[in-house]
Amino acid sequence: MPSDRGLEVLRAIVQDYVASREPVGSKAIVERHSFGVSAATIRNDMAQLEDEELIVAPHTSSGRVPTDKGYRLFVDQLADRRPLSAAQREAIEAFLGQSVGLDDVLSRTVRLLAQLTNQVAIVQYPSFARAQVRHIELVFLADHRLLVVLITDNGRVEQRVVESPLVTLETDVESLKHRFNQAAVGIGVADAGAALERLANDARPDEAPLIASIVAALIDQLSAYRQDRLVMAGAANLARTEEDFSGSIYPVLEALEQQVILLRLFGELQADPSGVASSSVIARIGQENASFGLSQTSIVTSNYRSSAGELSRLGVLGPTRMDYSNNIAAVRAVARYLSRQLGDG
Repeated sequence: MPSDRGLEVLRAIVQDYVASREPVGSKAIVERHSFGVSAATIRNDMAQLEDEELIVAPHTSSGRVPTDKGYRLFVDQLADRRPLSAAQREAIEAFLGQSVGLDDVLSRTVRLLAQLTNQVAIVQYPSFARAQVRHIELVFLADHRLLVVLITDNGRVEQRVVESPLVTLETDVESLKHRFNQAAVGIGVADAGAALERLANDARPDEAPLIASIVAALIDQLSAYRQDRLVMAGAANLARTEEDFSGSIYPVLEALEQQVILLRLFGELQADPSGVASSSVIARIGQENASFGLSQTSIVTSNYRSSAGELSRLGVLGPTRMDYSNNIAAVRAVARYLSRQLGDG
């Protein structure tokens, strides 16, 4: 384990390298930081850090850069657990507060995280395994056109337009809505389709075509409730950091396109055992992601809780040369706000 000053030298190397992308030498550390010792002393500290494989010389220059092990020690012991500024917190509340429905709030979440961190932002949809139908709304739009809205208890809203010659001003939409809600409200999304089909089978011959059309629309909406689903934003941020990747960046881009890899990675990250949705922030760095083909990336994630009480994850992904302190603070703050907002929904 490095000495206290050695740890501070490691902090300086990580911070300066993240800021400049240039290897950091002892002279630069003495000039930029107040250690009160000579460059020779700093070189001795750097030699110890190198012996412990926390820093490495990328080429023949005297500068050093952090290794994955060095980043890990920095995150575990040295990264400032600073909160976001008041202005940043206000920006989160203002931007996410305008959201309408679960799809919109998650879309806004990844866009906001990408802006706050300059990384690829990822959010996992809540698991729908326990979701239940909260309400079915039918809205007359015009002759032959009816809007069918499905709302579940985790805050998601799906809607479809049904076209049928049986839809007219004389159609008793309120009565139909009552029957559909009686049939499906409180039933899990996995079983609601069968309940709705029973309603269609019991319909009178004169109303059967319309009810069958509404049931088909609702079943189509229920099929959209996939348990494994991610939303991403900020891929351009990754492209702008291509110099941080040795070799090709394409395997990372392919992993982003093939969501199954990221879903496996998210699945490996266990929920906070305390059950508090957003108290735990986890960073996986470099080689810790090798089994997923992401050995040159780091990912910072946290839990959030949906309105149905289910835990899912959000986070950011980028090169190992990232601003961990800022990214940890941003992920934590956004996860907490998202939990509060969905909990109030």
